[in-house]
Amino acid sequence: MDLFKYESLGNDYFVLDAAAYPSPPSAAILQKLCNRHLGFGSDGLLYGPCTTAEGLAVRIFNPDGSEAEKSGNGLRIFARYLYDTKRLIAETPTSIQTLGGPVTVTLLDAGQTVTVGMGQAQFLSTHIPMPGPAREVLLEPITLDGQVYTFSATSIGNPHCTLFLDTPPTKAHITQLGPILENHPLFLNRTNVQLAYVKDPFNIIIEIWERGAGYTLASGSSASAVAALSVRLGYTKNAITIHMPGGPLKVTVADDFSITQTGSVAFIGTCNYPNLH
Repeated sequence: MDLFKYESLGNDYFVLDAAAYPSPPSAAILQKLCNRHLGFGSDGLLYGPCTTAEGLAVRIFNPDGSEAEKSGNGLRIFARYLYDTKRLIAETPTSIQTLGGPVTVTLLDAGQTVTVGMGQAQFLSTHIPMPGPAREVLLEPITLDGQVYTFSATSIGNPHCTLFLDTPPTKAHITQLGPILENHPLFLNRTNVQLAYVKDPFNIIIEIWERGAGYTLASGSSASAVAALSVRLGYTKNAITIHMPGGPLKVTVADDFSITQTGSVAFIGTCNYPNLH
C-alpha cells in the first residue's frame, strides 16, 4: 500500500489513491497505520479520488477507524495531492463531495496554498445533532468536572462544540475537557471540541480536540466553527485569523454564514505499508 503524506498547519494526513486500491483500509489497519508509536503516524487518511453521482469525491477517515464528514485541512491536502498527480489545475475552483456536503477548492502558489469553501455553518440543534427542542445552540450552560461552563455548538457538515474562555486556552485544559465533551450524551454523533479566546475582533486563539483523533495541532473545520460562532455571537468581524498551535488560518464568514478559509499545505513524503487489509 503506497501512501502519500502531507501536512497543513501541523495536521497531517495520508492519501491513499482509490484508483490503485478499490477499497479503503479496514478500521484495524487504520488504527495501526495512524498510531505514532506503532505505525507511521497520522491524524487520519484521505481515500480518493472517488466518483459519485455528484462528481469527484473523497472519503476521510480518523485514526480510530471512524469516518469523518469533513476536514478543512484534509481537503486542502487532498486538493494539493490532486494537483501533484496532475488531476487538478491551479487557480481553477473545483467541487469535491464529502459526507458533510460539497466543498470548493482553489489552489494558489503552485499548490502551496489552498482556499476551501467549507459550506454554510448551521447552529440549529437538529443539524448538529443534539436532543431536546429545536433551537440555536448558543451560550448554553454545561457542567464539566464539577465546573459550570458556557458552550455553543454548530455544524460545518460535522459537529462542533466551542467554549469561549476569558483567558487563552492551554493544551492541558483541552486534553482535560475534550474527551468528556467528545463523548457527552448531548452530542448524538459525538463532537469536535474547541476552547477559544477572542484576542480582538480579528484574531482568535484556539486549542482543539478532534472527534476520533484526540489532540491536534490544527483543524480547518474547527477553525470554521469557531469563526462562525464568533460572528454569530458578535465577538468578531467577518474576516478572522484563527491561531492554532500548528499556525494561523485565515477564515472569512459571509452574511449567510458560508465559510471560506485559506491555508498552507506541504508534502512530507511517501511510505509503503505491507498489507492493506
